[in-house]
Amino acid sequence: MPGTVVINEDECIGCETCCELAPAVFQFDADSGKAKVVNPTGASDDEIQAAIDACPVTCIEWE
Repeated sequence: MPGTVVINEDECIGCETCCELAPAVFQFDADSGKAKVVNPTGASDDEIQAAIDACPVTCIEWE
């Protein structure tokens, strides 16, 4: 495993792409208007990496 996946919520624009690609890992927080990590082990590394790669503002990374 590359590490733990994290979102820089200051950079997140709330597009929900990560939530669509890995819904067991990411969820949209309606209060903040941002995505958040709810289960960092909820998908394979490849699925999480696909969400990282698809993020339009590159605010998701392995820590």
